[in-house]
Amino acid sequence: IFASPKAVRNSCKSGEFSSQTAGQAPGYAQANLCILPKEYAYDFLLFCQRNPKPCPLLYVLDEGSFELKDIDIRSDCPKYRIFRDGILSEEVTDISKYWQNDFVTFVIGCSFSFEDALINAGLKLRHIEEGKTVPMYKTSIPCKTAGIFHGNLVVSMRPFMPKDAIKAV
Repeated sequence: IFASPKAVRNSCKSGEFSSQTAGQAPGYAQANLCILPKEYAYDFLLFCQRNPKPCPLLYVLDEGSFELKDIDIRSDCPKYRIFRDGILSEEVTDISKYWQNDFVTFVIGCSFSFEDALINAGLKLRHIEEGKTVPMYKTSIPCKTAGIFHGNLVVSMRPFMPKDAIKAV
């Protein structure tokens, strides 16, 4: 387990680490990225504003910018999923060769951020113990549409025994 976000990023940049980040850098906020051409950025911004619980917007970079403080958005994450026309086309560990000057990067809050509090309460998180991604489920609850962006709410789940569930609340 990496103790700091910088250690995680350095390990990603060097190619040492390319897994999911649950349990990494305990006590620090984690985030997801959504990187889009400018023509879709306004609609996505509206989508996040209309759906603040599933898409808690933490930061938006200027068009073409790939640096956020000491972070290179193109290479400092473990893995990037590239979608074309809404379909996953590939996963890569560096998107520098794909970067376009019209890209806008959205930094969105991640549920991994609260897992440290669960661990500190003495709860075991199965997906971390097994080195897997947290279980996620697509619900039948629609998000509020914004331009081309729509879809149902996706939730994550951490299984607990009933006696432990009360600690998680």
